[in-house]
This record gives sequence, C-alpha cells and structure tokens, in this order.
Amino acid sequence: MKIKNISLIKKHEGLRLEAYLPTPNDVWTIGYGHTHTTKQGQKITEAQADALLRKDITWAEKAVNNLVVVPLTQNQFDALVSFVFNVGEGAFGTSTLLRLLNSKDYEGAANQFLRWNKQKGKILNGLTKRREEERNLFLS
Repeated sequence: MKIKNISLIKKHEGLRLEAYLPTPNDVWTIGYGHTHTTKQGQKITEAQADALLRKDITWAEKAVNNLVVVPLTQNQFDALVSFVFNVGEGAFGTSTLLRLLNSKDYEGAANQFLRWNKQKGKILNGLTKRREEERNLFLS
C-alpha cells in the first residue's frame, strides 16, 4: 500500500528550507521533517524538500506494510504512515498501538495515538494536535 494523503505530514512538519532544531532536544531537520542527512547550516529548494519527503515517506510506508498484519483502509494506512514518519519505525514496532492493531482492536489502537504527545516527558501542543488529527483520520 502507498500513502495517498501527504497533506497531514506536510502540515505538521511544515516546510523549512534551512536546517533547524524543531525543539531543544531534537536533531537537525530540513524540508518537511527530513533528518537523516541534515546538517547544521544546510539549505535546500522546495523541489528538493518534496523529493526528500517522497523518499522519507517510502521508508515509513515500508515500515507500516511490514509491521501491520491486519487489513487497513487507505485512511488508516495514511494516518499510520504520518505517525511512523514522526516517531520512527522502532518506536512503532514496539508500541501498544501496533500490538492492539495487530490483534484487530482498531478502536483501542486509535486511542493509542493520543498517548504519543510527549517529548522527554513533556506534553507538546503541536504533537497533541497532530495525534488528534492522525486518530481522526484513522477512524474516518
């Protein structure tokens, strides 16, 4: 399965053409949340940001396709790709969200999105909004 709706990722990641630190405890980020090859002081174009996002989404799609063993709707898949893109494959792979989903508890899995709104123990409003939107998309 491939993601159809990347607007949620674009909205919450935001477009930044110069490398930045999203939060004090974060890693260097550029474009729409690209971190893997980002260096302090780096600059890119919007076209490069789109290309990086398409590449980054590919690994998140692959993670969802490999880890989820139950059928998904397109909206459920898109919500999960947004989530994995943000929290990473490792965190998703060991999450209660995935465990509940793979046991066919779709509602329980949906409610787990809301628990992923903290960084280093601190609730972040941006993550709270993103998780609510991912949950709503998952349930739609």
